Order: sequence, then structure tokens, then C-alpha cells
Amino acid sequence: MPDCSSVQKSLAWCQGKPELPGVKRRIYYISKYDVLRWPKLQHDANGRLTSAAYAGDFVLRADAKWKFIDIISDKSQLTSEAQGEYPSQTQLNKLVAVHPGVDDEASAAAAYLNNNDNVFLVEDMRGAFRVVGSDKWPTKTTVAQDLGQGATGTTSTTINVEATDECPAPFYAGKIATEDGDINPDGNPTQNSGDSGNSSNAPEPVYNNSVVINGQTYTVSKGGTVNVTGDVTSIKITGSNMSYLAYNKGQGMQNEIAINSAGNSATCSDRIYAPTTLEIYRNEGTGDNEHSVKWFTINVTKASSSSGGGGGNEND
Repeated sequence: MPDCSSVQKSLAWCQGKPELPGVKRRIYYISKYDVLRWPKLQHDANGRLTSAAYAGDFVLRADAKWKFIDIISDKSQLTSEAQGEYPSQTQLNKLVAVHPGVDDEASAAAAYLNNNDNVFLVEDMRGAFRVVGSDKWPTKTTVAQDLGQGATGTTSTTINVEATDECPAPFYAGKIATEDGDINPDGNPTQNSGDSGNSSNAPEPVYNNSVVINGQTYTVSKGGTVNVTGDVTSIKITGSNMSYLAYNKGQGMQNEIAINSAGNSATCSDRIYAPTTLEIYRNEGTGDNEHSVKWFTINVTKASSSSGGGGGNEND
């Protein structure tokens, strides 16, 4: 029987946290013909998406490079909306990229963009790259041009992109080989794509031995145990090149802890009720040697009426 347990998670937001709108002034694109291998979106056994971030890197044909287009940030936009009907809904990602020029080079863009199946990379104001285009569905690109009107008019070449995907414009932290040099030249060390030929060179994951549980810092060791009093409401783990983290409440399946695209921070905001025992798992090794191991255990006990649910003492 398939495991149909929920993959849903709480979605928190810190009051006062700035969310910078818009996209940066340079986007990148390449024909899908020049992509030999795509990075992978992560799914569970039922095919449900478990992360909106790609694992691995785009592998291009020899001598192929990502091309760039300079755009006007204030007039360009990336949006996403649901399409289709339950249970087959997908996301329609839409990019409007406004280039100010209307010269022969800008005009020629219509010839090689209109009838080509492309993939685009868009950098948001936080420095994260988003992918518009999928290996599953074609990308529709159309070019419009406006030579302006009168002495106060504005010229523009507008590139409109529509691409179906499983989620809003997936995140990509891998290598981008451009004509001006490589962005993220070491590739995406946070996760591998399951292909040993691409992941064997990924750095070894490093996990700091200080873990913050319910806002209190604990020192953990492999095979050790920490004691926490009261429900667990947050776990934060830091390190570098982290590729997989999960918790297991003894009898159930492993629940993945989301790692950021840089691979240096992971936060779990699930509420885990006392009393219980949590086992924390992590990945070790790289390439074909990568495997999941139990890291440490959290012994969660009920808070007494007098304690008010404060944190416990470390015990490792």
C-alpha cells in the first residue's frame, strides 16, 4: 500500500523581514538543444514535489554558453499562476523582460527566440536564480518591439516567456557557464542529482556540532542524545555543503528538514509534541558513497506545571 502521509508544512514569516521585489538587470538564456543534462527536482515515492530547488547542475554541450540579455528591472517581472484542474494542476511561469534597445541586434532576437525552445535564468533581488523553462514541457517565447512615439516616447524590445512547470520558477544554485566567465564555478554542492558522474566531485557535507532547538543552543555529537523539555517547535542546523537532513519520530517515515539553496542552513518549524524521541539523520559521503546515517537523538519530555515548558539540558 502506498504511503499517503501528508508532505504539507507550515509556512512561517518573521514580522519585519524585508522581501525585496523585482528582478536584477541581467537574465540568461540558452536553447534546450544545448542542454545535455538537466538538474533534478526532488520528489517522494508518490511523485510529490519535496523541494522547489534543483539538485545538481545544467550540463551543456561542448563550447555552449549561457547568453545574456540586459533588461530594465523596473519594467520587467516574473510571475507564476496555477493552471489546469485537480489533480493535474501545474504552474504557468511568466517572464516579461524589457530590453531598451531596438537596433538590428535587438531586432534579430525575434528570429532566434520566437521559434526556439529555450530555458531562462532570472536572478531575484536576494541573489537567487530562478529557472523559467522545464525539461518536461516546451517554453513559448515571443518578442514585441516598440520604437516609441514622439519626443518623450520610450523604445523597447519586450521578451515574453511562458513556461509550464511543477512549481513556481524553481531555484537553481548550480554552475552557470557564461560568455563572461562562470557563475557558481564549483557547481551546486548542496545536493546531487543522483548521477554519480555529476556528483562525485561535490564537496563533503559539513554539519556544525551546535544545534539550536527552541531557541537554545545544544552541542551534539554523533550517536549522542540531548534532552529537551516541552514540545519542540523549531530546530536550526548550520554547516556547509549540507545535502540532506531529516527527523524520525521512532516508528514513522523520515521527515525531511529543508536546507537553503546555499547548503549552509536548515530550519524545521514543525511542532513535535512531548513526550517523544526524535532521531536526526544526515547524509555523509559524496557521489556513489553518499548515504544517510543517524546523527543524534533528541529526548523530548513533558514540561512540569512549574517549569513553564523551558528548554532542557544537554546530555552527550
